[in-house]
Amino acid sequence: MSFTLKYTDITEIREITKQNYTIKELINELGLSSQTVVSKQNGELVIEDTIINDGDEIQLIQIIYGG
Repeated sequence: MSFTLKYTDITEIREITKQNYTIKELINELGLSSQTVVSKQNGELVIEDTIINDGDEIQLIQIIYGG
């Protein structure tokens, strides 16, 4: 089972490594902070506890902020 990951200039097919694999686990594996990215699953905004399913497209969008 696999899904498509889109992040910055990267588009790649990744394997689902376990049952109930969440977006939070993906963010952690990529070494990102859930406070600095917004996630979309198949074009819809979702929370980080969302489970990734076979064939999903997961897009991680970097949040830009400053002062």
